Amino acid sequence: MHSSEHQLQQRIQELEAELAASRAELQEFTYTVSHDLRAPLRHLVSFARLLEEEAGAQLTGESADFLRTITASADHMGVLLDALTALSRLGAVQALPGAVELAPLVESCVREVQAGFVDRAVAVTVDVPAPLEVLADETIVRQALTQVLANAFKFTAKVAEPVISVSVHQGPEGEVQLRVEDNGAGFNPAIQDKLFKVFGRLHSAKQFPGLGMGLLTAQRLLAKVGATISLMPREQGGALACLSFPQAKK
Repeated sequence: MHSSEHQLQQRIQELEAELAASRAELQEFTYTVSHDLRAPLRHLVSFARLLEEEAGAQLTGESADFLRTITASADHMGVLLDALTALSRLGAVQALPGAVELAPLVESCVREVQAGFVDRAVAVTVDVPAPLEVLADETIVRQALTQVLANAFKFTAKVAEPVISVSVHQGPEGEVQLRVEDNGAGFNPAIQDKLFKVFGRLHSAKQFPGLGMGLLTAQRLLAKVGATISLMPREQGGALACLSFPQAKK
């Protein structure tokens, strides 16, 4: 090996080591923050509830509202800490890339998500040819796709005739693109930079429930198998999520 090639290889190894160290440090920081904040949070919740039990009957008007707000905010912080903890654990998820048959996996994910929205009539079409294999990890694809489908169902809640379609296309580099389209609320492209951020909400909590962690979770999981995810608003309303996978070698 030439000296220049050896130096390049060495530099690549150094960068990979630095990246791995940075990821480990970030995971440790996230876990530490979420873990160390729990003790004072538990105290806050406990004493707020004790105060409500002891003096709740004497509190009226704004005073009672203040106490309820304290308790509700503390409970919400607990949910946020749970989300941070779950995010920090993604780094430890082990990926086992291999050939994954898309069609049955997509059908299974659609049924699973539909089961959580039985009170709504949502038209879902699936156009995924079989056989079609991608290079990925089945568990990771299932988790990521479930997040994306759940978003599609959630953001079509205020549409009179909600429609979701799942289809497959070939990307410009030969990759397999799994697309999930909906005719829901969509989003303002001006705030697209929030898409893959921690608690990156594109709509207020009053409009739609959730923490804004689903897309970030999907992105980090897919990166483990060399896959990517993007999201864009549709001109006719709604959103288009695109999961891109390397095609499995035949």
